[in-house]
Amino acid sequence: MTTLKIGDKAPQFEAKDNAGNTIKLADYSGKKLVLFFYPKASTPGCTAEACDLRDNYQSFLAKGYDVLGVSADSAKRQQNFINKNELPFPLLADEDKAVIEAFGVWGPKKFMGKEYDGIHRTTFVIDEKGVIEAIIAKVKTKAHTAQILE
Repeated sequence: MTTLKIGDKAPQFEAKDNAGNTIKLADYSGKKLVLFFYPKASTPGCTAEACDLRDNYQSFLAKGYDVLGVSADSAKRQQNFINKNELPFPLLADEDKAVIEAFGVWGPKKFMGKEYDGIHRTTFVIDEKGVIEAIIAKVKTKAHTAQILE
């Protein structure tokens, strides 16, 4: 779905997180970043994915990674998702889909025979220089950490 490839510079972005802070890609310069896009906060698959990342968060930090989630949910919905699941990382409230579209993860989807536009669950691993080092398009929600850290 995305036109980005491994070795491409990650698109620069700026968006508000669940707490109203402005977060930019530049904030992660010199660090590795796991940037995961998910369709909707508090749905079963997204909860499984976020909780798998939460349960392994110390492993990410130990390997020099920060973790940042993105969906088109409101800041309030993102904050509720964090509170309910005790997520230790920020979630971008990309309601205008600027970040989602910059990474090319918005597009046609099928669910139960219906076609609609939505977010394709995709994770980008970005290195210290802002270069994409991995793209995971077939996310295993309950075992996502293993897909990233293998």
